[in-house]
Amino acid sequence: MDKHLSPTEQRQSILDNVRFDGGRNARGKIGFVLIPNEQTIEDDMIRYLPTGVGAYFSRAVMPREISTESLAQLGTSLAETAARILPDDGLDVVAFACTSGTVAVGEEKSCAELTKGAPGAKTTTLAGAVRKALSAMGAQNIVLGSPYVAELNANVVTYLEGAGFTVLEAHGMGLDYDTDMIRVAPDYIADYARAIDRPDADAVLLSCGALRSIDVVDAIEQELGKPVICSNQAMLWDCLRLAGVDDKLPGLGRLLREC
Repeated sequence: MDKHLSPTEQRQSILDNVRFDGGRNARGKIGFVLIPNEQTIEDDMIRYLPTGVGAYFSRAVMPREISTESLAQLGTSLAETAARILPDDGLDVVAFACTSGTVAVGEEKSCAELTKGAPGAKTTTLAGAVRKALSAMGAQNIVLGSPYVAELNANVVTYLEGAGFTVLEAHGMGLDYDTDMIRVAPDYIADYARAIDRPDADAVLLSCGALRSIDVVDAIEQELGKPVICSNQAMLWDCLRLAGVDDKLPGLGRLLREC
């Protein structure tokens, strides 16, 4: 404010000249396409994204029961769902935030549909983020744990092996609904990770964004002495790096602390 102006002039100058800054999302705007009953990812992203990075959400359409068939139906609504997220401002990154959904629809098709809806954004998927995270950790031989039924677990194994990883063992909890997956206790997830680990595994993968694995991933990793990758940790890392945000975040495992 020019001190040479009279009080009346200062007041008028304030009224005539709106001041702007970068807003709360000046460092990045990340959009997440969720499935209808998802209740973990939204909270995890808002909680752990660093200051200056905004998270925005929309939900695609699918039946309640989670199966290969129902998840594949998501492909028809990804573009429309992505288009509803900040349509007048635009996103830096948009992610299809479902691991098994990515596998059912296909990673390439998922990204193509996201691009249709948010043409200016970089695209990624939850399964793709996991793939990139495992590679960043130098993992080759992995054990997989998930809340999925056998069919979906087998689909994820096929995806991972197609990406060049060796899945030594795969375990599923046999849960059909997101409303059950979100209630799996974090202390049980830690016990579960210990139970599925093998000495010859380079890393443990805890798949599915509905699980609250990010709450315990750092503790599990320290106990097992090897990288532990979980879906929401991997997606958080991948979306930040795609947005050009290189912050290292403590307490969320080696991936976000080192890569």
